[in-house]
Amino acid sequence: MRNSIELYLQLLGISLRSQLQYRISFLLLTFAHFLVTCTEAIGVLALFDRFGNLNDWGLAQVAVFYGTVNIGFALTEAFARGFDIFGTQLVKSGEFDRMLLRPRAPAHLVAGQELQILRLGRLLQGLLVLVYGLLTMDNSVSLEGLWMLLCAVVGTFFFFYGVLILQATWSFWTIESLEIVNAITYGGVEMAQYPMAIYRDEFRRFFTWVIPLGCVAYFPLLPVLGVEDPLGTTRAVQYCTPLAGPLFFFFSLGIWRLGVRYYKSTGS
Repeated sequence: MRNSIELYLQLLGISLRSQLQYRISFLLLTFAHFLVTCTEAIGVLALFDRFGNLNDWGLAQVAVFYGTVNIGFALTEAFARGFDIFGTQLVKSGEFDRMLLRPRAPAHLVAGQELQILRLGRLLQGLLVLVYGLLTMDNSVSLEGLWMLLCAVVGTFFFFYGVLILQATWSFWTIESLEIVNAITYGGVEMAQYPMAIYRDEFRRFFTWVIPLGCVAYFPLLPVLGVEDPLGTTRAVQYCTPLAGPLFFFFSLGIWRLGVRYYKSTGS
């Protein structure tokens, strides 16, 4: 276990050093990514400037949802890049075949393929929006609320990581990645930027019981905001829901191992 962690950190270190060889390029790309993601926040601000509130939810509360999901997703984009490019770059090129010959778990090697640090742009933007939301809320955040906020970020990170693992797994059987994955990743980020209580019942059920995005990006944040859930969940349920992120992650790893077992070489 210790050797695996050391190898993973070494792989990430190699990726980090290679990207920092061109510091100006890195800074420009990060800043550009920051500006692009800022346009999303401007859209949310324009919505509240026009309508004032969203089904009794204020701008500060939505800013907390927005910041949390973007921080978690930015971390996933940074650390799970290997799974994101798996089908288009590792399988088609035959690079994954070489990984199977190495004395390490394939998932371990794919995870350490690249650390995409330009995602700091989205991370910084999400952090700024989150801080704004926390400072402008009507109530102050308790230590318990801060703990739940951390749990929500971690749960969101693991959830989106699991989605990218499933996307990579489907590459064993499909030529191109399925668009439904983008609907869950980028579409899921857009959806989770707003409280789940504003959506239709069928939509909420799907993103709670099938795709547990609401479990990591909505329910844990209610104690942070100090509000009761309009959907009727109790605090005890809300404290447990961030566990859905790691559970979904390990479920995705199980599907990945099944895919590797039946993988056939590209022949390239």
